[in-house]
Amino acid sequence: MLTYFLIYCFVGAFVGVLAGLLGVGGGLVIVPILVFSFSYQGVSSEIIMHLALGTSLASIMFTSVSSFMAHHRRGAVQWSIVRRIVIGILTGTFLGSCFASLLSTDILKIFFVIFLYFVAYQFLTNRKPKPSRELPGMAGMFGVGNIIGFISSLVGIGGGAVSVPYMVWCNVPVHRAIGTSAAIGLPIAISGTIGFLFNGWSHNLLPSYSIGFIYLPALAGIAAVSILTAPLGARLAHSLPVDKLKKIFALLLIVVGTRMLISIF
Repeated sequence: MLTYFLIYCFVGAFVGVLAGLLGVGGGLVIVPILVFSFSYQGVSSEIIMHLALGTSLASIMFTSVSSFMAHHRRGAVQWSIVRRIVIGILTGTFLGSCFASLLSTDILKIFFVIFLYFVAYQFLTNRKPKPSRELPGMAGMFGVGNIIGFISSLVGIGGGAVSVPYMVWCNVPVHRAIGTSAAIGLPIAISGTIGFLFNGWSHNLLPSYSIGFIYLPALAGIAAVSILTAPLGARLAHSLPVDKLKKIFALLLIVVGTRMLISIF
């Protein structure tokens, strides 16, 4: 158990920096590592992905607070966007967690792999938006929030891999999009955690130290360290060439996605 806890702490350190640096919440890294760790720990294959998704979202509750506060201090959170999108985020994420709980581990893995390839493509191409494109009004933002929340709960992320490209596509400056995405990650994480907690509460295949689809030792290790390293990532986001780092991260996502795809077969 101690070995796995140290692994979770190491993951938390990496995830915290990643959340602050790229605004992706860390779930893209947390979920596959949890899947591999749970496999070695003997967790039932029927609930491995559900447990990984729920634990990832629960850990993002802590990471997102540390990350968005660091961005807020630098004036990089556009709170008007957060206010307009938060209701849709809450409803979409909860519904997505309920839907994910009904799917098999293999289907969730396939969806996760497809999403990893999609994010890698977005990071590698870095398409520029039309100068005239803007964020939609209240009704449109409610719909967008539902979509971002729903997808985020199916892949266990804080939404940054969807919300950052979308905001940049709508001509929100990239550093402000990253900071705003970090703030959006908190309602995603809260709603998703409640959903996976509720849907996994009475499941008979849960390992010890689990509450619903949340594995507490992994949550403790990841959350404790990521809180400390997220502000570092936020500082780096304002001083490093984020576009180049995104391309490196995209290659990592392709490797991770391919590894997970192979594991399915």
